[in-house]
Amino acid sequence: MAKEKIVLAYSGGLDTSIILKWLKETYDAEIIAFTADIGQKEELDGLEEKALATGASKVYIDDLQAEFAADFIYPMFQSGALYEGQYLLGTSIARPLIAKRMVEIARAEGATMIAHGATGKGNDQVRFELGVAALAPDIKVVAPWRLDTFRDTFPGRAEMIAYAEKHGIPVTASAAKPYSTDRNLLHISYESGVLEDPWFDASAPENKEMFLLSVDPEDAPNEPEMLEIQFEKGNVVALNGEKLSPLQVMDKLNELGGKHGIGRVDMVENRFVGMKSRGVYETPGGTILFTAHRKMESLTMDREVMNLRDSLLTRYSTLVYNGFWFAPERLALQALVTESQKNVSGTVRVKLYKGNVIGAGVKSPVSLYNPDIATMEADPSQAYDQNDATGFISLNALRLKVGKGVEQSK
Repeated sequence: MAKEKIVLAYSGGLDTSIILKWLKETYDAEIIAFTADIGQKEELDGLEEKALATGASKVYIDDLQAEFAADFIYPMFQSGALYEGQYLLGTSIARPLIAKRMVEIARAEGATMIAHGATGKGNDQVRFELGVAALAPDIKVVAPWRLDTFRDTFPGRAEMIAYAEKHGIPVTASAAKPYSTDRNLLHISYESGVLEDPWFDASAPENKEMFLLSVDPEDAPNEPEMLEIQFEKGNVVALNGEKLSPLQVMDKLNELGGKHGIGRVDMVENRFVGMKSRGVYETPGGTILFTAHRKMESLTMDREVMNLRDSLLTRYSTLVYNGFWFAPERLALQALVTESQKNVSGTVRVKLYKGNVIGAGVKSPVSLYNPDIATMEADPSQAYDQNDATGFISLNALRLKVGKGVEQSK
């Protein structure tokens, strides 16, 4: 009989290297290692050789950056999503893409199981598995960190390193970093270790080396840099007049944002699994995109459409954070978002300076702003009669007057 096949989300780190070997032994299965290239750069070096040496029968390292930018980052930024007022969802939005590709590989390879190295305390386990459930409910998910047998075998890092040495697994046995990282095209996150103390100052001078995508705002150039961003239907299509693909846009915005110290966030957030967690994030390009998009909307989006969309922002952001990207309610909200963006076209000019994205102008061929109507001088268009405001105010004041009268009569 042919062995069962398991597709493993593989990073090449200690955890997934140990899991690869452990799955092969425990399930007597053929392990197909999969790594999504979503912009983690040098972290991909040597992964294929390492996975094969550890026991994988096949390795997929797929460049998904263009798909990530166009089909995941762009639609999410059209919505204006922002989790708990600060987090631009850099890790959250990457997980459904990884789950989607794992399902595709499992189908192509005839695999019956998918495995991941996410811990039983974090959000990623939920995001991966909800994605698989939505796309391929027949595929079983193996989560070793939620299995007693695995945790009993590996209660700590020392046992994992000893196992690696025993089985000749090529993992560098060095002291653990004082924090963990997760990087992709949209951002990099830092958490755990020294960052678990919310009083620890990640911005202190002695911690400058931690940050990989941006300079310290204090060390950013003393001269501001102007940038023109062109939108079509809520998506950036050009920077400074140069037409670019979504991937090229994100690369360029990351470069500019990093240069000027833009996009750092340090927050305590609420995980879906119930606990609070401290995270430090760098999202240089995403912060520029988020700010410019909102400014473009201010000129071109109808007030009530904006109010309706904004009333659903918390829901949309939470769906993405919790892993419901493929859920019907997120797809329904996305349809509304898409409709809301049909006139979000034009150009935004911003000034990048020492961690700030400063609005410096906005224009659009479909602008809803009419200076003739808005002027405090005489309105040549005669579109607005100031006398009408008297009745408008009276009607809106009626319920307030009635309420006050009832209160006074008690």
